[in-house]
Amino acid sequence: MFCWISWIFISSVPSLSSWLNEGFSFRAQDVSLTLNMAANGTNGSTAAKAQVVTVSLEELREGTVPLSALEDAFGPTSLGIIVVKDLPSKFANLRHRLLSYSSYLANLPQGELAKLESPGSKYLVGWSCGKETLKSGHYDTLKGSYYVNCAPGFENVTLQARVREQFPCFPEYTAPNIWPPGDILPGFEVTFRELCELIIDTAVLVARACDCFAETNIDGYEKGYLEHVVRTSVASKARLLHYFPAAQTQPQADGAEGKSAAEEDEDDWCATHLDHGCLTGLTSAMFVDEATAPPRLKGSSSNEIPEPLPELPSPPDPRAGLYIRSRAGEVTQVKIPRDCLAFQTGEALQVITRGKFRAVPHFVRGAAADKGAMVARNTLAVFTQPNLWEKVDERRDFATFAREIVEKNH
Repeated sequence: MFCWISWIFISSVPSLSSWLNEGFSFRAQDVSLTLNMAANGTNGSTAAKAQVVTVSLEELREGTVPLSALEDAFGPTSLGIIVVKDLPSKFANLRHRLLSYSSYLANLPQGELAKLESPGSKYLVGWSCGKETLKSGHYDTLKGSYYVNCAPGFENVTLQARVREQFPCFPEYTAPNIWPPGDILPGFEVTFRELCELIIDTAVLVARACDCFAETNIDGYEKGYLEHVVRTSVASKARLLHYFPAAQTQPQADGAEGKSAAEEDEDDWCATHLDHGCLTGLTSAMFVDEATAPPRLKGSSSNEIPEPLPELPSPPDPRAGLYIRSRAGEVTQVKIPRDCLAFQTGEALQVITRGKFRAVPHFVRGAAADKGAMVARNTLAVFTQPNLWEKVDERRDFATFAREIVEKNH
């Protein structure tokens, strides 16, 4: 997965910053985190359950999350992830609808998908498939992505023009969003925007809780810094993902045919990586059997919003999904509840908190070729990160840092 980035320090460009600055009782709850395998890749596993910190949205709003809970969620020995429950009632419907759209979108005719591509933004706005490389060096056709510059402030056309003028070499951050026409994919844009806004609003509250911890435990920490980054950024990026059914991606290249599940790479769907941002908002994955529920639209003449697709109660291969690799080398499968959001730490948060909170390596494992041949996996990630003109260190601003990451991954 391409990881959108956040970093540290405020170093304002006056012409731009002025547009933006006006602007629980804790319990460690089992959220179906299963310790599956050792880092050495053997088939042996330990029958242990990991614990993850779960907080309610109200506890975040009230500022009652204990500092110890934040350390348990994000600290040096943590899984680097926190789950937020009791979300607004509209969340479940928004999630189901948008993740259903992921299948509808990916199954549009190739000619329609080509119209949604943005070569000028390095395929980091709109539809993208087969433009990034896997660790094997092959182009990644296992999944398709739809990228959106999702910060509400991004739609300020005056601000957009100023950012484009100041950073002409960064179209991936400044290019206008591309949306399917309403007669092609009715309701897609509205649903996408509404869910992203909910996730960013929740991320602001998680950032505020992190600030409380940092202000108490780190000398000289700038009050409200992380909340400022998340709230005021116009560089946040959303990525709607569709992992194609195994039947559409097999056999794999270079003689991968015939490999057993034990022989296949554990991170075949998305290689092990760190998120470079501050907080990454994640929905739970939605698994769809596209054989029994084909994602077919009624036709270009219909403006009827498509029905949400039936969601499987569980993945066809229980080993498929998101994993976190601990510093001890253990690998933990993460299953986010459908009615919750998860927020994962990135490298920026680690630097901001001087190592008090830690980013953790993670990856996505695909389903075995003999299981769920026509089952797709859909999910959404929202990467919160600073604006292009903010400093990442003494010599680089975020624009420079982002360019290095994009060039490495594309």
